[in-house]
Amino acid sequence: MLNGIWLSFFIAAFAASLWQWLVGGDSEVFARLVQSLFDMAKVSVDIILVLLGTMTLWLGFLAIAEKAGLIRLLGRVLDPLFCRLMPEVPRGHPAMGLISMNFAANILGLDNAATPIGIKAMHSLQTLNPSRDTASNAQILFLVLNTSSLTLLPVTIFIYRAQQGADEPTLVFLPILLATSASSLAGLLAVAIMQRLKLWQPVVLAYLLAAALALGLLMTTLAGMSAQALAAASTLVGNLTLFSIVILFLMVGALRGVKVYDAFIEGAKEGLSFTITLLPYLIAMLVAVGVLRASGVLDAGLGGIRWLVEGIGWDTRFVDALPTAFVKPLSGSGSRAMMIETMNTFGVDSFPGLLAATFQGSTETTFYVLAVYFGAVGITRIRHGLGCALIADAAGITTAVFVCYWFFG
Repeated sequence: MLNGIWLSFFIAAFAASLWQWLVGGDSEVFARLVQSLFDMAKVSVDIILVLLGTMTLWLGFLAIAEKAGLIRLLGRVLDPLFCRLMPEVPRGHPAMGLISMNFAANILGLDNAATPIGIKAMHSLQTLNPSRDTASNAQILFLVLNTSSLTLLPVTIFIYRAQQGADEPTLVFLPILLATSASSLAGLLAVAIMQRLKLWQPVVLAYLLAAALALGLLMTTLAGMSAQALAAASTLVGNLTLFSIVILFLMVGALRGVKVYDAFIEGAKEGLSFTITLLPYLIAMLVAVGVLRASGVLDAGLGGIRWLVEGIGWDTRFVDALPTAFVKPLSGSGSRAMMIETMNTFGVDSFPGLLAATFQGSTETTFYVLAVYFGAVGITRIRHGLGCALIADAAGITTAVFVCYWFFG
């Protein structure tokens, strides 16, 4: 499946470029395609260099936690849930603790910690995978939940809105939470249908109900906070949590007789080797995404959607924000640029500006996550992984549109 998708990106880009040249008279389109090849290759190396440091750092600390028994201890918290969602993963397996830590880091918006922990979790799940190049059910579920991961404090969105002069930068807080919650739920349901998981089991329902109640309480608590207060609280909670985890790993490791420095070096070396293996997969995916964007395929798709919506007689304001939604699964920086451009063109507190911010905060860079997580363990046959992840993205985008019409008219 991945081979076909990757090839289709290049074919679609070439076909669109031919159309622009022969019909539209755009002779520069192929220059943009070639430039995008080199630009994306450079971006891939830049990403790897950043990831190299974070992977080395966090896998060093995780090695201490693993030797101290903290990973297994944390895994017991979600064991009752994941042993039903991932029946092929035995109780007490280290992957459970790593998955728990990854979700916690995502929820707190700690991306620098979430990615290395997620890759380590994927490696742990790979030890149970009978087919080395084919994604297991557990790996697919983990990937999809990551691509639709719930972030409770999208502070970066508030900062961008404040920089653009928004009267209330946190105005999109509740719409983002509702949209990203719908995305996560849709991703879980899509995987459950494909893998025939029994979500109606009492234990699963109890965890989901507890999560819903906690989310509702948090939304009620944070909804009335100003942008400055919310940003300050998020920064404090995130940084305090992160460094407290580091101290916890070190102190418990030392008390349990772990040679913490030696363990850190051992884990850091593992992080170095993991990261280097990612580069070919990352270049392959980002180059394909780059030529697709440079070819104008997305612009043509938006034009078709606008024509269809106008023909039906619906309100077309949401179409002006769709570039952010369409680009986000392909590129985080690209979608951020689209969001800012939409705010500048229509106004930061206009309906397209509000919807673009909601899109940016409630969707994920699906193809990047797929390339990094599956590429880290050499998986090339992704089965229903991408399909379920895109269903989650579609659910988040659709919910964002309806929620923004509900909130902002």
